[in-house]
Amino acid sequence: MSDPASHALFEAAREAMTKAHAPYSKFPVGVAIRADDGKVYLGANIENLSFPQGWCAEPTAIGAMIMGGSKKISELAVIAEKLPLCTPCGGCRQKISEFASADTRIYLCDEAGVQKTVTMAELLPFAFETDVIG
Repeated sequence: MSDPASHALFEAAREAMTKAHAPYSKFPVGVAIRADDGKVYLGANIENLSFPQGWCAEPTAIGAMIMGGSKKISELAVIAEKLPLCTPCGGCRQKISEFASADTRIYLCDEAGVQKTVTMAELLPFAFETDVIG
């Protein structure tokens, strides 16, 4: 069972999923980020007929967060219409880690709500560290 804050993030991610542009894969995904300033940012996957040019829900939400003036992810919820407990893909895990800490909570959802919570460290234990490149 999720707490009210994570449930609200689930609801936001589910709403974001309805805005996905997934005419080719028919695999809509929605993400909601709560930034460290409390603001919530949404993203959905946006496909393109030139398949490599589409992008996932996570970078859509991260872009909205950065453009909204926030810099740090406190927690994130992800939901996919056709895959319960869909985790972010490998590339998105690295993108998220750029703006998250090891203990950032990632909520994996199904149509009923948050079903599993993992930390960023659990999701991507060997993320590239930004301090390595200065």
